[in-house]
Amino acid sequence: MPTIASPELDSTMLRVVGALADHGSITAAAAALGYSQPAVSQQLKRLERRIGLAVIERVGRGVRLTDAGRLLARHADTVSGALDTAAEELAELRGLRAGRVRIAAFPSASATIVPRLLADLRRRHPGVSVTYVEAEPPEAVALVRQNQADLAITFSYPGDRVDPHRDSAEGLVVTRLRRDEMMVVLPVGHARAGDAAVDLGNLAEENWIGGCPRCRGHLLELCGHSGFTPKVSYETDNAAAVIGLVAAGIGVAMLPALALDSVGAQPLVAIRPTRGRDQRTLHAVTATGAAGVPAIAATLRRLAVLDSPPASTRQAN
Repeated sequence: MPTIASPELDSTMLRVVGALADHGSITAAAAALGYSQPAVSQQLKRLERRIGLAVIERVGRGVRLTDAGRLLARHADTVSGALDTAAEELAELRGLRAGRVRIAAFPSASATIVPRLLADLRRRHPGVSVTYVEAEPPEAVALVRQNQADLAITFSYPGDRVDPHRDSAEGLVVTRLRRDEMMVVLPVGHARAGDAAVDLGNLAEENWIGGCPRCRGHLLELCGHSGFTPKVSYETDNAAAVIGLVAAGIGVAMLPALALDSVGAQPLVAIRPTRGRDQRTLHAVTATGAAGVPAIAATLRRLAVLDSPPASTRQAN
């Protein structure tokens, strides 16, 4: 049995048929639509050629819909209503009165960058729905790839062998935000607490407090460049716990400035940059084309504005 091709319809044709059904004449339909009478007649002829059926028939000086015309008219209101609704919703998105952004970020960003960003978005774009989940960079990048997050705030270290922004981010868009300085944390009475910048080689005999696995890996690399392997006796990825251990004289540590900012002022420790001014880099990771989505584009813009270096990049105590 031969296959019958479905006729291709468009919204303008359906609107014309719907107006004819509502108003009863080509002249009245044209006036209701804001078209000229010839334009409506041309649309009807084009429609009839396309579907291979008559849509109207002449009755005296007027016209009326055929069976095919009445069939199309039944669908005209539904299609026109759906298109009007879609147009309104698109206008809402363009005006950022609607939309959705799903954000993922690492722990120290949870107490610093993220609260400022969420509060700013709520104030500026209250119609945009924003959700947040905490995740370390490899997991956050995976969430973007799996379409479970729209924006991941991440970090990387120079020479990081497991940098999630390499192979695992292939096909995604990685935008550099800024540098985040690595700071040495010492007890206030430590012999090097008065140094303007600390040479890591002078801490070779210290007990070290290690952080997350990637942070410990970076510590091992930096200390290796200074000629020693640090004795990591204690491990925690809780910045407040690290500060507490250092303050108690248990050991020394290295933390990013952002992590230090997340725990606030700490009078019992000395915070100093390294002599090499070591840093990590903060990034935003999105899917390709995501910046064309108004809500995501607005979030990226606000993130770039709000993500300024924390106060703890300055020397303390």
